[in-house]
Amino acid sequence: MDETGGRLSRRDYLVGTGALVGSGLVAGCSGDTGDASSTTGTATTTTTTTSDGAYTVSMSPVGDVEFDEVPTSVFTMYNQYQDMLVALGHEDAINSMFVPEMAGTTMNRYYERLEGVSFDWEGLPNPYDNFSKEFFYSLDSDLHLLGPAWASTQKNWSESDVADVAENVGPFFGNFYSGTHANPPEAYRDGYEYYTLWEIFGKVAQVFQEQERYAALQSVYDDLIAHIDANLPPEDERPTAVRVTLGDGQFWTYHLNRPGFWLADTRPLAANDAFGSEEWDGLWGSVGYETMADADPDVILHLWGMTPRYDMANVREQLRSHEVGQTLSAVQNDRVYAQGMRYQGPLMNLFQIEMTAKQLYPEIFGEWPGYTSGQPYPEIPADERLFDRERVASIVTGN
Repeated sequence: MDETGGRLSRRDYLVGTGALVGSGLVAGCSGDTGDASSTTGTATTTTTTTSDGAYTVSMSPVGDVEFDEVPTSVFTMYNQYQDMLVALGHEDAINSMFVPEMAGTTMNRYYERLEGVSFDWEGLPNPYDNFSKEFFYSLDSDLHLLGPAWASTQKNWSESDVADVAENVGPFFGNFYSGTHANPPEAYRDGYEYYTLWEIFGKVAQVFQEQERYAALQSVYDDLIAHIDANLPPEDERPTAVRVTLGDGQFWTYHLNRPGFWLADTRPLAANDAFGSEEWDGLWGSVGYETMADADPDVILHLWGMTPRYDMANVREQLRSHEVGQTLSAVQNDRVYAQGMRYQGPLMNLFQIEMTAKQLYPEIFGEWPGYTSGQPYPEIPADERLFDRERVASIVTGN
């Protein structure tokens, strides 16, 4: 993109935030990460607007990024950002996404319950197929909604490559390691700040100058969380649960209640994590059937179960036909449930919190009607919904 005629000003991004090349350290980051277990977080968000209409938005580890106007061509990868742009009415700006046929299809399964909301993902390239500087240059994006720290760790990438793309194509604006509160690369670690899903959404809303939409959706979310908090049973009366994906003879396992926006749909429900004390060498682990039988959780939440990648009827049949799997309490009591995606934006988060509440606490939040593979998010009677679909749809569509 032409440096003089482009839509974004990169001068402050490169000069005002410090050199990325070499040290990889970026100024403007707070050392205060807030309460790691908080649902809403504590990080502050500010936008500075100049007399000529330019405005600046800040995010760790990027620092301050100045915009001359709202971006209209945006690189996205993991679909929390696509969901954010749909929520803000800027989905037409998206020029790429991770596994679009899976993620896009899954997003629309939720949007089916929001009148007038949909996402046309077909034809979008998958960055994972060609994560190269040449690919980034070919897209010529105004903005990259991607964590620069994570990008620097990819094959054939470094901090200098990130700086090159930021200077010659468009700035990065993302925070990948807030997903699990894992340590970022050493070069970005000093002052790295973690955000909740909704804090990141608030910053993205500032970039697209959609603060009103954000505030309205945040209000829906706050009402949902308040309702759940007020009705959760005492800890010793909550079920034990696991979040897993069934593989070839093993279960890929994920925590329920740890910090990070990858758990933004399970942490508010505060079930007793059957593997809560386990520490894995990475962001997830794996266990066999015998270990699962020893834990014997009341509820099995099958991650990715609402995506096209899995047929839950087949998953349940695999469990029932296994000599150990068939002994699991969750299998015997028909409490093996389809879950969504850990890469979730705000709209997905509302549905996935509602889903998880009903799966874990049907006697409190109403029965989960079950999910049929290949179909939209199940229809729930109006008086049993945990958030107002019409309110959300009207915010998103601007009506």
